[in-house]
Amino acid sequence: MQEKTLTQQTELARVIERHTGTNGVHETAIPSLSFVRRSTDKDPNYGVYKPSLCITAQGVKEVSVGMEDYKYGPGDYLVASVDLPATSQIIETSSENPYLGFILELSVDQILGVMGDVNFSYASEGNPSRGMFVSKLNPSLLDAVARLVRLLDTPDDIPTLAPLFTKEVIYRVLKGEHGDTLKKIVIKGNSAYHIKNAIQLIMTNYDKLFKVEELAETANMSVSSFHKHFKEVTAMSPIQFQKQLKLREARRLLLSESADATAVAYRVGYESPSQFSREYSRMFGFPPIEDMKRLRENLTTG
Repeated sequence: MQEKTLTQQTELARVIERHTGTNGVHETAIPSLSFVRRSTDKDPNYGVYKPSLCITAQGVKEVSVGMEDYKYGPGDYLVASVDLPATSQIIETSSENPYLGFILELSVDQILGVMGDVNFSYASEGNPSRGMFVSKLNPSLLDAVARLVRLLDTPDDIPTLAPLFTKEVIYRVLKGEHGDTLKKIVIKGNSAYHIKNAIQLIMTNYDKLFKVEELAETANMSVSSFHKHFKEVTAMSPIQFQKQLKLREARRLLLSESADATAVAYRVGYESPSQFSREYSRMFGFPPIEDMKRLRENLTTG
């Protein structure tokens, strides 16, 4: 890592450390910006990555989508261009040197706003790109990130300057080697754009019964083309994508509401509680009741 980049990375870590006193995800006064602090790596985190820019200032994280793994640490950044069910694990952290992360959620309007101000070129042809990528940080992007996070120390400046600095961060990502991935997602007519809309439809109706033919029709694609492009973006089939959402939501409900496993199975769209239990065990390694007991013990012991 170049000396300037290392200095910027160290500054980012210090800012995150200063604004996160405990483990967890911490929202900041800047819209769409959160910080992460973790000093333990007990269990993988099963969640859904929103469209976002993620930077590790300290430590190393690994994210799995489908059968693909993305590892990023200081000197790297990760971008999710669409909603993606993912499993993440912090693989380098300690109480002395906790994992410190930066998350900036990205909206279609923000990306289009930057593209409208700049005459960006992009590869409109070809298949859609994977909806997640890791790339190397450069001083220009880190400069923009540093300007954004410094605003937390001058909160009166946030309403005026945060939108400008956020725009610069997005501009730098769009200028990067994988910028076309984000551009295609927001431009109407691209296959990636239609897949993004299909993903949003599944996200909103994850508990409903879908036929791939119906999703393909909404995307104005043949079934074979839709299936192919969906997997190119998400690394999984539409049915696998929906199942990942169902099981993640079921786990959240079981943990947050102390709900009955059978009731939760029906609530997230399963018709068979036994099938739900089998698929839950396959994903999380334990049947629902045992998994909840284990998770609550972990929460109690910190």
